[in-house]
Amino acid sequence: MSNKYSVIESLKLSSTYNSVADIERLIDKVCNSVGINEDAYGNVLIAVTEAVNNAIQHGNKENEALTINVSVSDNIEKVCFSVKDEGPGFDFDNLPDPTAPENLLKENGRGIFLMRNLADEVEFTGEGNEVCLFFNK
Repeated sequence: MSNKYSVIESLKLSSTYNSVADIERLIDKVCNSVGINEDAYGNVLIAVTEAVNNAIQHGNKENEALTINVSVSDNIEKVCFSVKDEGPGFDFDNLPDPTAPENLLKENGRGIFLMRNLADEVEFTGEGNEVCLFFNK
């Protein structure tokens, strides 16, 4: 079996929250076409929309002139959603633990925790302005 991925979809989004509807349609299309398990669909939907929301809010700072590139790659075993913003990135290796008592009441800080718990694998690349979310089929 080959582990090589082929790009099957790509989408360029503006840094507005209206773009979330576009990503939801893409997720529906991809999950149907590659055979994502119905039980895993909710995980894909939440994790990928969270990645896009983070790119809008934290990466591109809601600057509508900046874009977010989403690509979907596929192989026999997995599908990968890549979300890349135009921001400077962040230190993804040193994040506060959202489950620590001092962080439980904070309004932010759970997005990456959610992604890591919902996706089968999460990889940040570059300076942290691109995340790849892998889901088993």
